[in-house]
Amino acid sequence: MREITGAVIERSGSPVVIETLRLADPLPGEMLVRMTAAGVCHSDLHVRDGDWVRSGPVVMGHEGAGVVEAVGPGLDPSVVGQSVALSWLAPCLRCRECQRGRQWLCVGSPAYRHAGVDGTPRLSRADGTPVLSYLSIGTMSTAQVVPASAVVVMPDGVPAEVAALIGCGVSTGVGAVVKTAQVRPGDTVAVIGLGGVGLSCVMGAVLAGARRIVAVDISRTKLDLAGSIGATHAVLADPASPEATIEGIRAAAGDGGLDFVFEAIGNPATVAQAIAVLPPGGTAVLVGLTRFGQQASFEVFPFVDGGRRIIGSNYGSAVAAVDFPAYAEAYLAGHLPIDRLIDRRLALPELEDAFDRLRAGTVARQVIIF
Repeated sequence: MREITGAVIERSGSPVVIETLRLADPLPGEMLVRMTAAGVCHSDLHVRDGDWVRSGPVVMGHEGAGVVEAVGPGLDPSVVGQSVALSWLAPCLRCRECQRGRQWLCVGSPAYRHAGVDGTPRLSRADGTPVLSYLSIGTMSTAQVVPASAVVVMPDGVPAEVAALIGCGVSTGVGAVVKTAQVRPGDTVAVIGLGGVGLSCVMGAVLAGARRIVAVDISRTKLDLAGSIGATHAVLADPASPEATIEGIRAAAGDGGLDFVFEAIGNPATVAQAIAVLPPGGTAVLVGLTRFGQQASFEVFPFVDGGRRIIGSNYGSAVAAVDFPAYAEAYLAGHLPIDRLIDRRLALPELEDAFDRLRAGTVARQVIIF
């Protein structure tokens, strides 16, 4: 048992409170990880603002990196001292989808219970009140006990903040392009929404060899950043004129139009734009997650008549143990400039301010440094 500091919300929609908590020792199948960095992702904001209802109290955060300090009984102790990235979907490795190699669709992950591998929390308050860990890793804390299958060792030389982003935003965006959509060299793509995930889609399109990469956002600053990491064209979106935005994307795509458009916001209006902008044979890849209960619509006849497609991409079709090290090696080789996504480093007590900036849409990726 040890004491840690964590960012706790009492329930979805409640403000963050920085608390001192008690952390139990790891059980079989678990590891104790001292956190070194945690990204501030829009999914955290959805929980913080009550868009996604989650049980509480819960320590927030699901995008993180750290150093293994102890392992539970039966696990190889050689991992102690290693720098790691954490997967927010610790695969059970037993369910049908895991056995098919589709770990991103695992149905038996302890992450769904926001607790340890046995379904009980590893955290508590001084009075004994159990405290959950968001998606079983609760990265906005100084340390956590996490499922061993969530822990992926990083290559030497990868900064903690880069490893943290690989754990969620980078894998979600890059993987949507190279794994879910399987963009090919010479394809034309558009990315709508240039937060951390959207910018990772841009990087993924560069990695895949796309010929034309159209970046779309309401922020000129983010468009400039997208251009600096490989976007070839920019469209300054006008929320008041969706049709003008659609025409701007079509013009930037050039002859033949888009092969793929990636929606990386999770907004019904931009989902509709992503579908509307498709030429015959084009594919809309939905990457962003909406609030619970939201729906989007599209005109059916031209969609069917033109042989268009819509596909969903969860976690960039990530198999963390394979993909995280591959993205890290690509970063080290200069092919994935992940560090360029980070526009603010902060301390844990600044988290509510970080959420304010995320709501305002003025940041790409903020990272808590421990």
